[in-house]
Amino acid sequence: MKTGIEDLIDQAINTLKQQGILDAALQPAIQVTRTRDVAHGDFASNIAMMLAKPAGMNPRQLAQNLIDALPQNEHVHKVEIAGPGFINFFIHQQTTLDIIRTILDRGDRFGTSEIGHGEKVQIEFVSANPTGPLHVGHGRGAAYGATVASLMRAVGYDVDCEYYVNDAGRQMNILAVSVWLRYLQQLDVDIAFPSNGYKGDYILEIAAELVEKRGGVYVYNASQVMDGIPPDEVDGGDKEIHIDALIERARQLLGEKDYRAVFEAGLDSILADIADDLEEFGVHYDIWYSEQTLADRKLIEKAVQQLQDAGHIYENKGALWFRSTAFGDEKDRVVIRDNGQATYFASDIAYHMDKFARGFDRVINIWGADHHGYVPRVKAAINALGEDDSKLDILLVQFAILYRGGERVQMSTRSGSFVTLRELRDEVGNDAARFFYVMRKCEQHMDFDLDLAKSQSNDNPVYYIQYAHARVCSVLRQLAEKNLSHDIEAGNDKLELLTESHETELTLQLAKYPEVVEKAAINADPHLLVHYLRELANQFHTYYNAHQFIVEDDAIRNARLNLISAASQVIHNGLKLLGVSAPESM
Repeated sequence: MKTGIEDLIDQAINTLKQQGILDAALQPAIQVTRTRDVAHGDFASNIAMMLAKPAGMNPRQLAQNLIDALPQNEHVHKVEIAGPGFINFFIHQQTTLDIIRTILDRGDRFGTSEIGHGEKVQIEFVSANPTGPLHVGHGRGAAYGATVASLMRAVGYDVDCEYYVNDAGRQMNILAVSVWLRYLQQLDVDIAFPSNGYKGDYILEIAAELVEKRGGVYVYNASQVMDGIPPDEVDGGDKEIHIDALIERARQLLGEKDYRAVFEAGLDSILADIADDLEEFGVHYDIWYSEQTLADRKLIEKAVQQLQDAGHIYENKGALWFRSTAFGDEKDRVVIRDNGQATYFASDIAYHMDKFARGFDRVINIWGADHHGYVPRVKAAINALGEDDSKLDILLVQFAILYRGGERVQMSTRSGSFVTLRELRDEVGNDAARFFYVMRKCEQHMDFDLDLAKSQSNDNPVYYIQYAHARVCSVLRQLAEKNLSHDIEAGNDKLELLTESHETELTLQLAKYPEVVEKAAINADPHLLVHYLRELANQFHTYYNAHQFIVEDDAIRNARLNLISAASQVIHNGLKLLGVSAPESM
């Protein structure tokens, strides 16, 4: 109906243009919103106030002209001017009630649309370094990215979800050395573990598996490993220099083939765990893109050369610099170090060059909020490569802060002291985790209250919404127990009997669902759907507590059962988009 009213206003504007009241060149963006108070109608538009100044007219006078020019429409009961010039539209009750019929007819498809017109969109999210299990901080990005993808698909976008596997670089080498040293310890080599190594129990498990598969193939004694290695931080040295020296020693002793075997043992184990964890969380990827692909296809060299050919690269002290300040960045950035090694930024440039080469109409990166300073330089590189940086959206997600028993849980991936996503899911369940993660805007800080997420009470929003769906299912089961039936067609023919205020409010809320889905998808704001479902559940529970559904009057019974069945269907559809189940009993 909202789109229909926008069309009516557009026709009225064209009529006023033909009459010379409005300039023919005007192309206003027509805004129609639902009113908060039904006393002011069902929909309202501020179009008269928007056009008053260019038209040189009083807003209320222009509003009247627009109303006079509106085409007749069977669904519009009346139109009024309110306040300084708002135009309020009142919809016929039967038109409003028709939404119940539409919901029951479309079922799982209700709320879907084609406004995306098949536009190809890539969403890259999580992309955590495969140096350890996913923790609860990663979980928020996972839930958010997966839900945005579901919403966009629901409104007609062709979406690919991608995980960028950072399987090259220094952190992966630290992981490899961490696995190797734990492997040596398990084979009774008395050797200190570096303060900057990865210390989680998962490293011990990978090392144990390596021992089981390869025995003592990679064993060297402590003096061979540690001789000449600069001291660690605990001995008054520099932990970074210490770990880098250990990486070089591992490469020397093991040789490239065996070092690679240890490296891949860590990578493969952790990446498999991440993939399983996400899949169990209901987060599915179309593409797992390896950073090593960039080197295999020489994409970094190609990207740097393209920038160099365009005059955006210069040399300083043996390093190659990207002139990113020319594109709004705060300073220029090194892409090739003086030792010939590419920087992380050079890899990111190549990766984004490849994204656009794959033909996506829009690219969405979902990053942790700690990457905010990285945004200008990536945008600068895209511009310098000759791409339209407006096709790239970078959405920043604040990490969730976990509370248990009122106490904040500290987390550190390197030390191994963290709560994994799997542990969170085991404790509160997938449904609560997926729901709680998207309850707020992604850029807002989030406190994840475990006690609330596990509670079976009306204070727990996901329980409250699921309970509404289960209550409807319970009512329908009671029909059989009472030897009664639900005649949907008969109910559709008697929807006009739904005249109680609770019924009107619930019906109006159901009618908002497609608009909420579209807005949530376009703005990448899943929390809009969360808030909508909470309000819908509240209105249903209020209706449930105030009225009987299984009554003797067949007409009223079928009409009310149609209404609550429609409510159940919308709750089911909305929860599915959030990656949350809709149980039939609780």
